[in-house]
Amino acid sequence: MANKISLNGTSYHRHGAISEIVGEVKSRGFHKAFVASDPDLVKFGVTAKVTALLDKENMAYEIYSDIKPNPTIANVQHGVTAFKASGADYIIAIGGGSSMDTSKAIGIIIANPEFADVRSLEGVAPTKNPCVPIIAVPTTAGTAAEVTINYVITDVEKKRKFVCVDPHDMPIVAVVDPDMMSSMPKGLTASTGMDALTHAIEGYTTRAAWEMTDMFHIEAIRLIAQHLRGAVAGTPEGREGMALAQYIAGMGFSNVGLGIDHSMAHTLSAYYDTPHGMACAQLLPISMEFNKDYTGEKYKEIAKAFNVPGVDSMSQEEYRDAAIAAVKKLSEDVGIPAKNERIKEEDLSALATDALHDACYPGNPREADKDQVISMFRQLM
Repeated sequence: MANKISLNGTSYHRHGAISEIVGEVKSRGFHKAFVASDPDLVKFGVTAKVTALLDKENMAYEIYSDIKPNPTIANVQHGVTAFKASGADYIIAIGGGSSMDTSKAIGIIIANPEFADVRSLEGVAPTKNPCVPIIAVPTTAGTAAEVTINYVITDVEKKRKFVCVDPHDMPIVAVVDPDMMSSMPKGLTASTGMDALTHAIEGYTTRAAWEMTDMFHIEAIRLIAQHLRGAVAGTPEGREGMALAQYIAGMGFSNVGLGIDHSMAHTLSAYYDTPHGMACAQLLPISMEFNKDYTGEKYKEIAKAFNVPGVDSMSQEEYRDAAIAAVKKLSEDVGIPAKNERIKEEDLSALATDALHDACYPGNPREADKDQVISMFRQLM
């Protein structure tokens, strides 16, 4: 079977990249934007960095800010109604994964109304039409939703998250401007950055990984190891390095999938509203330990990307342990807590069952049974 790569048609990078939005809108003949951005970004003037460009050119737009963390089916359906009422013909998604995922789901349903129940989008849905055109402007350096074919919606009624995988949802333009990420607090910078590292490591070791995606993932790991501490400290170099790293990771994992870390993290978010990046970060050393004997020599390259000394003279066991130790040290350095106190013993069985049914699990390099997943969750308690 052929390997397939899906990427944005256009992406802009580096400081000041948002200035390119106006030209893209004009060249594509768009008339009115549905600016989807979370309320805090609107409140603190981050969204205005983009809308000011539109104002200067007298370009029509309407702001939609009913964006919730871990967006739900109801959030999406409300957004669909708002988009229809707005008269817009394209979306500018400004924010982290929540804004991006909400925008993708809205855009898909507008173009494919037979999926208005939202639940039917789970997995690889047979949509026929590309979503409403999206210009994606990330404000966090982690999810890479601006370059992926994935989005995640929370089913509150069933206490679960479901993953939607659809090439039709990819934004047509990604604008990755570190200036849009400059207001991220330290904790969010840390957790989203570790989410990007999880994307890169899981994508690098997933069953479907191949030469081109390996190239993306190992470079993303190297950049994150080099820049995440600086980004958390607020340095411009750190911010710019992480903006690029998370995008590169997205170029890879979007095309080959993830693994058990993400499948378990989704359940923690669904049950306890644990922020996604935090859940991924806490599980990363645990899932790496679980998978290490099924990864060939890839942990050697991960250890090298972290600039661990003497890797070439290490045994297989030593370089695998060194890679895990380097990830754990980075997580500690940026302030990720090792334990998740929200997890309840009585939920462990259901958490494990849901994780094994999550769309990310099949990509994991090692098969897991329910007891093993429970054991991994228990290590966080």
